Amino acid sequence: MFVTVPLLDLQAQYTPLRQALLDAVTRVCDSQRFIGGPEVEGLERELCATLGYPYALGLSSGTDAVLAALMALGIGPGDEVITPTYSFFATAGCVVRVGATPVLVDSEADTFNIDTRAAIAAITPRTRAIIPVHLFGQPAEMAPIMDAAGRRGIAVIEDAAQAIGCTYHGKAVGTIGAVGCFSFFPSKNLGAFGDAGFVTATDAGIAKTLRLIRTHGMEPKYYHHIVGANFRIDAMQAAVLRVKLPHLASWTAGRQKNAARYRALFAAAELAEVTLPVEAPERTHIYNQFVIRVPKRDQLRAHLDKQGIGTEVYYPVPFHLQECFANLGYKKGAFPIAEAAANDSLALPIYPELTEAQQSAVVSGIRSFYRG
Repeated sequence: MFVTVPLLDLQAQYTPLRQALLDAVTRVCDSQRFIGGPEVEGLERELCATLGYPYALGLSSGTDAVLAALMALGIGPGDEVITPTYSFFATAGCVVRVGATPVLVDSEADTFNIDTRAAIAAITPRTRAIIPVHLFGQPAEMAPIMDAAGRRGIAVIEDAAQAIGCTYHGKAVGTIGAVGCFSFFPSKNLGAFGDAGFVTATDAGIAKTLRLIRTHGMEPKYYHHIVGANFRIDAMQAAVLRVKLPHLASWTAGRQKNAARYRALFAAAELAEVTLPVEAPERTHIYNQFVIRVPKRDQLRAHLDKQGIGTEVYYPVPFHLQECFANLGYKKGAFPIAEAAANDSLALPIYPELTEAQQSAVVSGIRSFYRG
């Protein structure tokens, strides 16, 4: 029997919540409060209560969350910001947008996260911030970074776009550094009906600055204290997310259950070619992506596509090899671990509604490629 397995099935999540979501959208339409207001305020309160953030502010996207964090910390021309070279574009792109210089470092081979030793070694007198990325839903190794940054007065901005609900040694990501940056892109564990995101902060002063930045530095209306931007989250998105937030824990548990099932299926298939994701100790992995490493990745992907199995490559080109960052002066071979990951990593379907039959089809499809 032919089993189709999409990379992501948002319809499966939407169907049981359809009426509640339509009611939430109707509530906003009936109120005609589309900017700010009770839906946004309610979402921010509920994020803090559910996930343990002292301050959480809804924003227009995860990208804008990183940009707002850099602006709030006063980072700009002449400053250096250390980031991994292997991540979604916004991590380094936002650094350039504020006029600062990204200083790129390699990744860990097992977790794909930032190489903490390389990050610490890259610190110079011009370093103003480090942006560790909690990639694919697993926290980076934060303790050494926080120690090194704290001793030098360097800010740490957590790029937690893929890591809502993660913990590191029992502490929620987004509460470890100065600012945490999250995305509500539809494919995330908690996704909106379009672009949206939020920032977290533990310091009241930084939270106040972030609040000003998201509305052009304005408080009260038409009185501007700083130059900010339009980073507001729409009330419609906030209403949708309020419906979904109570389900986040069960959806995450579903992804973790599916990850465990993949491990069992791959073990039974005896596929030595496949390297499975590593779960580092004292960290929660929420599996925003389930990323394996395989030889002949592109050929395997084409093989699976013919069988109706969706996959994705996160990410095919590290920052140091992107055309727009050529001026940074990095060359091919500068970061071998990231380059290897870009060449052999493959994300498999992992959404919580995935069935055992679908997962079996994925593993069988991979086995048929390597075993014929």
